[in-house]
Amino acid sequence: MTAQPTSPQFKDNARHALDDAQLQKALGNVRQNFIDRRAAVAAKLPEFEGLRDSARDIKNHTLKNLDLYLERYEENVTKAGGQVHWARTAEEARQAVLDICARVGAKTVTKGKSMISEEIALNDAIEAAGMKAVETDLGEYIIQLRHEAPSHIIAPAVHLNASQIESDFRKHHTHLDPARDLSQPTQLLTEARMILREKFLAADVGITGANFLIAETGTSIIVTNEGNGDLTQTLPKVHIVIASIEKVVPTLEDASQILRVLARSATGQEMSVYTTFSTGPRRPTDVDGPEEYHVVLLDNGRSAMLGTEFEEMLRCIRCGACMNHCPVYHAVGGHAYGWVYPGPMGAVLTPTLIGVDKGGHLPNASTFCGRCESVCPVRIPLPKLMRHWREREFERHLSPATVRWGIGFWAFFAKRPALYRLATGVAMRGLAWLGKSTGRFKSLPLAAGWTDHRDFPAPQGATFQQQWKARRKGRSA
Repeated sequence: MTAQPTSPQFKDNARHALDDAQLQKALGNVRQNFIDRRAAVAAKLPEFEGLRDSARDIKNHTLKNLDLYLERYEENVTKAGGQVHWARTAEEARQAVLDICARVGAKTVTKGKSMISEEIALNDAIEAAGMKAVETDLGEYIIQLRHEAPSHIIAPAVHLNASQIESDFRKHHTHLDPARDLSQPTQLLTEARMILREKFLAADVGITGANFLIAETGTSIIVTNEGNGDLTQTLPKVHIVIASIEKVVPTLEDASQILRVLARSATGQEMSVYTTFSTGPRRPTDVDGPEEYHVVLLDNGRSAMLGTEFEEMLRCIRCGACMNHCPVYHAVGGHAYGWVYPGPMGAVLTPTLIGVDKGGHLPNASTFCGRCESVCPVRIPLPKLMRHWREREFERHLSPATVRWGIGFWAFFAKRPALYRLATGVAMRGLAWLGKSTGRFKSLPLAAGWTDHRDFPAPQGATFQQQWKARRKGRSA
């Protein structure tokens, strides 16, 4: 089941997530599984920061010359015996895939993990056309059984625990012994492997995404830790790659540089277990591989981002580091964001793809702590881009009236520094006097959003600006 846009309900989604004890427990694993591992593996590579700069520069160069590299990519795919299908919209991409499947009489379609397939609701389209779509990534397979959307772009089932997965397997794998032991993760994995092996062998078409498309050779690259991507693209007679246009990079050397920061940023590995290169269909001397090789290249609003303040978002390599480090994501998980892309990268990309009227709540779901930008392997200034969307939302009067009035009230004082200092000084002294007995407030007028969940400390000492002024004087003296 592909997520339908419910981004306008972010606040309601977030409240439900905060009240979900099981989800909160599952989200507690993010630090152990992602944050600490990334920090450890990055620290072992002295040139890691330099590689981030290189990855950023490669992506910037490619975006400035995107038309040329896409044309060269198509030329080399064609030379290798493949075919490129250009899709301006999600509908065109879905139709291109369905046409290929219908022509070869496909009944079963296996799929590697692909966020683009989620974006275009491909599984729903395949099922509606009378075919069976089978997700082969373990996390994706689990959430497909549950009719849920991914809650993370690299760990789709991170919101679940083992007992829930066991329950789902028993519910859906009814042909197996009901008395079997599924108490250990390895047993769950073994059962999934057994079920999926049959699907791999029965598949008529295999669909994968692409981490990179190489203009120099017409090659698509996927990185996985399970090997399901390899089976998906080599066993069926037709392999379809679906990717968005910004996945292209000029050369294999460029891709190899970005690969060095991808796995480290995503899962804390030096490299993913499998890094698979595919160039065209099976050749006469190959022992395996598909008879047909197709690439569906999706625009879906991305070309409109070129040359705008949101162009930098097109550098994204879908590592998930931003959401792994985001305190908001840690609190509410991925489903609260209401569409395909969660976390800080989703807060920028979603309004671009579905409109700020539908996704405008998401750029506001940020503390602007900057952790996302600090770990992004291609140095996307995510807080800056979220501010741009907040400005667009404000300009179009899409934000609540109370928010606009509050910002207008604050702006009146902010434009008048002397008045601002006077007002904040008076407010500080007043709140300090009122709270001197307890040191904190359990309620305050116009501050229920804070005090409903935590106490508000009574001010102590000088204002920030007063302290800053005093410190500057001390340094200059």
